[in-house]
Amino acid sequence: MSILINRRHFMQATSSVIAVGALSSASGRARAESAGELKVNMSGGNWGDAVMEAYVKPFQAETGIKVTPVKADFSSTQIAMMVDTKNVSADIVNLGQTNVDPLTAKGYLEQIDYSIWKKDELEATPDYAKQPNGFASYVYSLNMAWNTKKFPAEKPRPTKWAEFWDVEKFPGTRSLNSGEGGGGPWEEALLADGVPMDQLYPLDIDRIFASLDKIKPHVRKWWTSGSEVLQIMRDNIADVVESYDGRILSLIDEGGPIEINRNQAKLTTDYWCIPKGSPNGQNAQKFIELVGRADRQAEFAGLIGQGPTNRNAYKTIPDNVARKLASHPDYAASSFPLNAKWYAEVGSDGKSNKERLSQRWNQWILQ
Repeated sequence: MSILINRRHFMQATSSVIAVGALSSASGRARAESAGELKVNMSGGNWGDAVMEAYVKPFQAETGIKVTPVKADFSSTQIAMMVDTKNVSADIVNLGQTNVDPLTAKGYLEQIDYSIWKKDELEATPDYAKQPNGFASYVYSLNMAWNTKKFPAEKPRPTKWAEFWDVEKFPGTRSLNSGEGGGGPWEEALLADGVPMDQLYPLDIDRIFASLDKIKPHVRKWWTSGSEVLQIMRDNIADVVESYDGRILSLIDEGGPIEINRNQAKLTTDYWCIPKGSPNGQNAQKFIELVGRADRQAEFAGLIGQGPTNRNAYKTIPDNVARKLASHPDYAASSFPLNAKWYAEVGSDGKSNKERLSQRWNQWILQ
């Protein structure tokens, strides 16, 4: 799965769209506030269970507001349609980060009311998590990982992307994220070509593909989903791979001969957003405020293994759990956040950078 797609797919078992009846609106925009009710978008599986335990149940106990899970994978098009037709079937949706800016620009998302938050919670949360129209409560990453049978501790291991690209010094088969859909190893290709981590954006697309030309003959598999890369690692299809950190850690927990490298990790997030015209907008604001609290994020991290954005959460997370999380303070200097705003920027041709990368990939991979 591309990082540009909603990450709730990570550990979900199944999901189904729940249709909720339309509410009429005389004004054409505003809806009457429904007291004591909230519809929250979430998936099934372990991720949905963690949301229920860490966020939904405490929210219901604290506020008395009934929360109805909406098990769906909403695309940007579906959210736009809900708003346009005044049939908003979820008061809160969970979106991949590159979807937030385009929907915001078209007026489809409400602003998050950070004025109701406690000062210490806001100050402990980085700016990238506190977008005007979306809040990110967890972080995951794309990392390098290797098979310890191929790269045992006593032998040299690739620890940065330039070394992943160096097949002579570090021989072995490779696997990388596919560029299908606009997501791909773009930043990794630039890092491999010598671009400093703090100077990646704006991405140089020509330089990306010149770098990918060098590694292409050595990539045995371009994966398109987290489950696919998991199978690649289990079946020893590649010796060193790019993978979601959660997938790597699940294999390590199973006893697999895998080790994760946190250097030059690409941090990415999903955002809790409120569709414009939500019938329970004020309740949605209260829920997102709770999701931002350190104690709630700490519990979520313990249940699902995704890092909190609120730094204060680490005060109560056991160290053996904290070290598995992408947002751990010790990893900050060697990681970088994906710049979703750059992907959403539209050029004079009317195409976004995300679309431009997807088009270029489709041409390049067939060469």
